[in-house]
Formats: sequence, C-alpha cells, structure tokens
Amino acid sequence: MKIHEKYLNRCIELAKNGLGKTYPNPMVGSVIVHNNIIIGEGWHQKAGEPHAEVNAVNSVKDTSLLKEATIYVSLEPCSHYGKTPPCCDLIIAKEIKNVVIGTVDPFVEVAGRGIKKLMEKGHHVTIGVLDEACKELNKRFFTFHTQKRPFIILKWAQTADGFIDTIRKEESEIQPNWITNSFSRQLVHKMRSEEQAILVGTNTVLNDNPKLNTRDWKGNNPVRVILDRSLRIPESYSVYDQSVKTIFITEKSRDNAHNLIFETIDFSNTIANQICDILYKHQLQSVIIEGGKQTLQTFIDANLWDEAYIFEGNIVFNSGIEAPILNNKKIVAKQTITTNTLTIYKKQ
Repeated sequence: MKIHEKYLNRCIELAKNGLGKTYPNPMVGSVIVHNNIIIGEGWHQKAGEPHAEVNAVNSVKDTSLLKEATIYVSLEPCSHYGKTPPCCDLIIAKEIKNVVIGTVDPFVEVAGRGIKKLMEKGHHVTIGVLDEACKELNKRFFTFHTQKRPFIILKWAQTADGFIDTIRKEESEIQPNWITNSFSRQLVHKMRSEEQAILVGTNTVLNDNPKLNTRDWKGNNPVRVILDRSLRIPESYSVYDQSVKTIFITEKSRDNAHNLIFETIDFSNTIANQICDILYKHQLQSVIIEGGKQTLQTFIDANLWDEAYIFEGNIVFNSGIEAPILNNKKIVAKQTITTNTLTIYKKQ
C-alpha cells in the first residue's frame, strides 16, 4: 500500500496546479507507472479541456507499455459525457488493467459508476488510497455536492487590540483603514483568485468602496456577492462597474442588467441559509466572506463556515468596531508575514 500512497501523493501535487482554474470541475491529478517508473502524468487544467487521465495517457511516449502499467488518479474517473468523453472509456480502450483511485466522486453523474464500469470490464480497481487527503484536495467540490452549499471561508484583519475598523463619521473616510501590510494584502488577492465568489455586507461597501478583485495577483476575479437589503449602495460605487459578475442580495425587486444580478431573500428569516441557497443556485462552489462584522457574525452564529483566515496587524485603534467572535474552532496553521500574523482555523 505504501507504493500506492507514493504515487497518489504525486497525483495530489499535480492536481493542485489547477487550483482556482477548473471550476465547476474538481482538481484531479493522474500518474501512470510501469515497473515502478513514472511513464506519464497529467492534471486537469481547465473546465472543457482534457481531464487528468487524458493528459497522463497523452504524455506516455511508449504506449505499448500501457497494458502492463498502473494508472493512479486522485478522483474516480468520470463515466459520463460532459464537455469531454468519459475517462473510463479511455482507460478501457488503452487496456490499462490496474487502476488505483484516491476517492469516490460525489457528483451524482459519477458517484461510483466509473468504478463499476471499470470492474465490469475486468480492470483491477483499488479504491480509497489517501482518501482523506484526496477529499481535502477537493473540499470545495465535495462540500458543494454533498452539503448543497459552497465551501465557506471567513476572512478578516484585526488590530493588535482586537478591532477590525474605526467608527466612520465623515464621507472623506470612504476608504479602507489598512491594518495589514502589503504582503498580507497580496496573499488575500491570491486567495480571491482561488475561490469562486467573495461576499461583503452593505456597510463594508459604503465605508471602503472596494473593488473586490485580484489586482495584486494574476488570476480570475471572483464573483462579487453584495448583501444590500434596501439597495442603499450608490451606483457610482465600484461594485456596480459591471467588470465582473456581481450578485446583489436584497429585499427589493429589480431587473438584472449586464453582469448585475439581483436576488431577493426574506431578511427576517435565516439569512445565512438563504444566501447559501442562492450561491448554490449560481453554481458557486466556494465563497470568501470578507466583512463586515455583522455579516461575518451572521455566518458564525449560524454555524455556516468551514475555514477562517484571521490576519492580525501590529497597529492599535484603541476603539472602534470589535472583531467577530469565532467559536467552535481549532487552529490548523499559524504563520508570520513580516509584521503580521495569520492564523487559520477550521470548524470543529
């Protein structure tokens, strides 16, 4: 089994190259081994393009070795026609008799069917090697398909004395109160490029007029989700610039426009759950919630979150808006970013 773990670890490494680029598909890596030597490898690079198994097979120089080889794949090979043909059919056609799979695909169109098809065609299939690591790799995909909601990441920056903002009094203060340094901000933009959506509340937009994009990192801009109950945000603000798909969650009906979508909910009842339902409807597998305190606390109190990234700067405000209270948590990582500290939590 240790040899299987070695090559599945390589599959996971390869799959991570697709982070933020494969939505709505999962990240998948594949390795082909002959006599304990890797003869081919690949990963899924973008939705609509070849899957990991196809790229791995296509990278093999001597295809006559495939009949005696073992193919490793971090997620169950697909068995249905989507934008590309089933990977099961390719494995069967190439007569790769040994197949080692990290974990079963939760997507209803696959969900064990790929494994069944391979076994029915006489292939020897090993399942569940590094199962938890392979599920962690695709935590967004698994959460979306098993819990019918996006993977939820909370993110905020707080001062050394526990505040996330000052109390704004003047219009001239409509700009961010930076707590963290430029390195931390660049890391946040990298995070944005890896997730499908970013959510903020009304006061955050009114106070900061944020763009909510990835201008400090090369990558896709996330879908902007704006919680604006009464549509108080002026259309002159950046969230209305139509540069990226933006979903306004409100109680007021309004016609959609180019890249501007208005969804209504009942603000008197389970706001967090209704927001999750809307994001699921729009096929958004992950979301970063960046503020403000009320919005963050709403999801915390509803126990609807998966990870939290809390940046702490070395400045103090002495007074202002206190940071959210995060409970039911465990620390999974802590790192120093020059003068800042980043603590990453997972929900217990």
